[in-house]
Amino acid sequence: MDFYDLIAKRRMVRNFTDEPVSDEAIDRILDAARRGPSAGFTQGQDFIVVTDAAMKRQLAEFCGESFYTESGFDPFISKAPVLIVPCTNENAYHRRYQEADKTDDSGEEIEWPVPYWFMDAGHAVMLLLLAVVHENLAAGFAGFQDLPAARAALGIPAEVTPVGVIPIGHPAPDKRSPSLKRGRRTDHIHRERW
Repeated sequence: MDFYDLIAKRRMVRNFTDEPVSDEAIDRILDAARRGPSAGFTQGQDFIVVTDAAMKRQLAEFCGESFYTESGFDPFISKAPVLIVPCTNENAYHRRYQEADKTDDSGEEIEWPVPYWFMDAGHAVMLLLLAVVHENLAAGFAGFQDLPAARAALGIPAEVTPVGVIPIGHPAPDKRSPSLKRGRRTDHIHRERW
């Protein structure tokens, strides 16, 4: 598939069939995700793959899936064959930027003007989402409403932040987000200056 067609085909899906997703496809998707740009080549992202039905229901609860179902959406988090929880580790970046090749002339870590650990997590997630489409699968995204509970249930270390849940599966007909009625902005490009 042409790269631009792949991008155009990517969308957030909120319903999946019961058809399983192969471990090999998930491995390829995760391999693509780890190839994103990374400040200082820190590679501070980790991914938790969840297929256990009870854990999927628990994570769906922590994401407020009932809000979606009460709004007419399918239970797309708990129903998806696979959930991937992307995580990022701010401390990994601080440790990396305290190494000799990354400190300033005084030997001190740089002052971070932007939390690049989240930027890098975004790179990884986008590559993951595009790889999902390349595998002829579909994905959605949900943020945690109860982050401490998700962290505890998944045994995530305190210094690691789970940034959400990506349900993956074979697409089924779904209700589209009403937000799409806004349309895509066309005034987002500024040349030379704002």
